Parts: sequence; C-alpha cells; structure tokens
Amino acid sequence: MFYEPRNGHGLPHDPLKSLVAPRPIGWISTRSLAGEVNLAPYSFFNLLQAAPPIVYFASESAKDSYEIARETGEFVVNIVGRELAAKMNASSVDAPRGVNEFGYAGLTEAASNLVSAPRVAEAPAALECKVTEIMTPRLMDGSSGNALVVIGQVVGIHIADEMLVDGLFNSSLAGNVARLGYFDFSSADSLFAMRRPRWDGNGNQEN
Repeated sequence: MFYEPRNGHGLPHDPLKSLVAPRPIGWISTRSLAGEVNLAPYSFFNLLQAAPPIVYFASESAKDSYEIARETGEFVVNIVGRELAAKMNASSVDAPRGVNEFGYAGLTEAASNLVSAPRVAEAPAALECKVTEIMTPRLMDGSSGNALVVIGQVVGIHIADEMLVDGLFNSSLAGNVARLGYFDFSSADSLFAMRRPRWDGNGNQEN
C-alpha cells in the first residue's frame, strides 16, 4: 500500500510508530522549582551526538516533563531495564501535576550529583542532563508542528556496577526496553555484532 499521511491510512490503527521502531525509551525524571517530582517515559527520545553527549526527548503536548525541564533547565534520563518495564508503564499514568510517579510505581528516588532531579535508583543507568535548547520543528509550509523538543547536554552518567562486564555496559544483561508500535515493546535479550565496512579507496570493502 501507499498513502499520504495528510490523507489518512485507512487502517484500524496508525502504522507509523510501528514502522519507526524499535525506539529507545527515555524515562525522564524532573523536579520543579516548587519541589514537585515527576517521572514519565518518552519513546520520542534518542542520542544526538556523543562528544559532548547530547540527547533529546519530545512530547506532542506540553506535559509535565517538558514544563518542568523548561522551568528548571534540568532533567534525568533513566534507562529502562527489562525488570522495570511494568513500573515504567505504571509511571505513564495520566496523573495530575504534583503526583509523584516514583511512589505511584513503587520506585526509589536516588539523588543525582549535578542536577536537582532525582534518578531511578533501580535503573541500570541514568544520564544527568542540562537543557541546552527547546524547539518546535517546522512543517513544510513554515508553520509549527506539534512536537515540543527538549535538548540537553549530558553532564553526568550513572551505571550500575553489575551492568559492566569486562568494562562494557551489557545491554543484554540490562535488558534495555524499547517501544514498538501499538501496545508492543521489545527488550535487548538477543544481540549480535557487525563491524561497519570501510572504503579502501578502490571501491572495495575492508572489514
């Protein structure tokens, strides 16, 4: 089939999020200036560059994570391990601002080193971030889209010691959870490696 998004897809559910998948989950924790703690998962999340490290998360409406990150200039990205999937899902509840999803989902707050927002103590890893830019992508006609994009520089990284095997973060052991389409998720329990080929200058590949 072929369809133009502006004309609709004619299917029971929008397939787009299943096509662009799996998507890593940024489990965003924030603390407002008034001391309110918020925790919510975002599948519109990823790493933009590695040195210095820059990440982003995006929301299609002004949700609490966006509002508090804009207010304070800080947030934490918690990595979702397989054993935390149910609690991550619980934290996605549409509770009003002021409800602490850590308590609602049965999670433990751990102090961060460089930002005021707490991190999930049970998470296999967490990234402390400072907001560098907040933007709204433009559409073809120049108008603003719906996405609210929060970009942050990673200023501190926590890794649970037991997730390091021979000096490498073991994604399979952590079971990093990703979002697929509809109600589906995946976990990094089956991994394989491939090296990127290199061009030798003569049209041949070097491994």
